Amino acid sequence: MPKPKILLVDDVNLMLELEKSLLRFSPVRVFTARNGEEALEIVRSERPDLVYLDLNMPQMDGVACCSAIKADPDLRVTPVVMVTTAGKPADQERCRLAGCDGYITKPIDRRLFLEMGRRFIPDIDRREPRYSSELPVICAKGAEVVSGVTADMSIGGLYLAADQTMVQDARVEISFTLPGTPRRIRAIARVAWLNHPDGRVKPRLPVGFGVEFVEINPEDLEVVKQFLETMGPVQSRRIG
Repeated sequence: MPKPKILLVDDVNLMLELEKSLLRFSPVRVFTARNGEEALEIVRSERPDLVYLDLNMPQMDGVACCSAIKADPDLRVTPVVMVTTAGKPADQERCRLAGCDGYITKPIDRRLFLEMGRRFIPDIDRREPRYSSELPVICAKGAEVVSGVTADMSIGGLYLAADQTMVQDARVEISFTLPGTPRRIRAIARVAWLNHPDGRVKPRLPVGFGVEFVEINPEDLEVVKQFLETMGPVQSRRIG
């Protein structure tokens, strides 16, 4: 069976690379376009199973491109997810009137990006291989700061071994440095699950908690990806 096709459309290359990285472990074929005109040509020639379409682009913006797709009897069944700027309800209304099938906002939330995709392509996987690592990490929520060491990590998150835990589903600020680079990696993350000292969900892991990256600079994400590619995956653990 051929792999589902996904078209990513954005005039900013870093955004395309970020979205591609979120799909790297899904069994899909990824196409990219830098403007609405190019996207429309690819939709006509490749008939993708899903399009993530940026709103603001040169030559033909996302609204015009989505409207053209939905006005074509041969293409109108193509699911289109618009990517808009957060905090602009007027933009979301323009996307809705263009006939889009959904929308997400920038900065892109990895979990929402993949969950939206699974509405149309169930094969999209949110789980990535995890890699053994022991890196000092600072996790902060306001004045509350927890320091710990990673037990493992992936391109989408990490497990932090620490004496203290954070509240589940809390949004926290994560920062750490990777070996061989002075660059400080920073991300907004969600506390996905807890390995509480009073009852560890995963006894093989030390006390601590798992976090999922929600917002991360595409350049920082690329540094993390390159670091992980030099390591061997932990086959027995997957991000949940």
